[in-house]
Amino acid sequence: MPTGGHRQFPSPRTRTQITLGRCLPFLLMALTVVVDLLTPERERFDRLLVAAPALAAVTWGVRGTVVIGGLAMGLRALLGLSRGEPFLPDLLANELVLAAVTAAAVWVSRVRVRYERDLREVTAVAEVVQRVVLRPLSPRLGALRLHLLYVAAAAKARIGGDFYEAVRVPGAVRLMLGDVQGKGLGAVETASVLLGAFRAAVDEAADLPELADRLEKGLDRYRAWEPDSDTVERFATVVLVEIPDDGHVARLLSCGHPAPLLQHGSAVRPVEFTDPSLPLSLAGLADQRHRVEEVPFGPGDRLLLFTDGVSETRDRAGVFYPLEERLRGWEGVPGERLPGLLHTDLVAYGADGLDDDVAAVLVVRP
Repeated sequence: MPTGGHRQFPSPRTRTQITLGRCLPFLLMALTVVVDLLTPERERFDRLLVAAPALAAVTWGVRGTVVIGGLAMGLRALLGLSRGEPFLPDLLANELVLAAVTAAAVWVSRVRVRYERDLREVTAVAEVVQRVVLRPLSPRLGALRLHLLYVAAAAKARIGGDFYEAVRVPGAVRLMLGDVQGKGLGAVETASVLLGAFRAAVDEAADLPELADRLEKGLDRYRAWEPDSDTVERFATVVLVEIPDDGHVARLLSCGHPAPLLQHGSAVRPVEFTDPSLPLSLAGLADQRHRVEEVPFGPGDRLLLFTDGVSETRDRAGVFYPLEERLRGWEGVPGERLPGLLHTDLVAYGADGLDDDVAAVLVVRP
């Protein structure tokens, strides 16, 4: 299951493709020798050996490419001598062609190896950044169980414009799920600023309205420091949640974010926000006072926070993903399995798979 906190290893299919690619040069050389020996002398197949070093450059390193190129040259010479081919000019000319192709393949292999090494270093840095900026959720905070689905829209990316955090504070658990407008590195930058502001204020803020104000101030402060930053043009929707230890309730504050779904048995309903706040960085457009909604959240209840990458996934007919209906049908699915099931279903439902960042946090009170 894709998440914000698990390293991505090559899939079995990818490993099989790599192994097959490394075997191809040897299979080609063996097949060429057998066919050349079994066919009449006038039918020449030894020219196919020139493809062996070219194939080697795709998956083998520099030394492996040199060895395969040398082996192809040796086989070509043996085949030529077996049919009495004169050394000059035929045999020498063919060997020079093979040597030139091998030299070009070695150069290509060297460039590829250097590129792959640089890519591994960048990936390692990205994984460190991911662990610092978008840490994996703890599966248990107090009496609550948390289950995460996180998929970045950008190919091979681990961080996108969606962000999340959950922290244990004295007497309660506080959570944040948000979505930055737009995509790309600018969205990631804005998300990292809001995550930093949340972590700095979550213990000190007296309530959710103060916490929302601290997020807004954190964003404004960063923009003052970096006036040319891409964050200046972006806003973010956020939902804040506080679940106290001493009561079977959940308090929620929405800053323009999609309403979470509350599930009690087979009954699923969105949390109704009487007066939701404006998205962060748009608060200055109107005078507003943050309003907190309090809903029942007892044993066995589940609360699903999600971004619009989930709710706005469309099928080929343009119909939005029926999240409430799906959640109602998954009443008996254990919480730890639900994010993976949701991801699989979203990919199958979307007309073009997933084309937006997707984040969902399932909060369960056992």
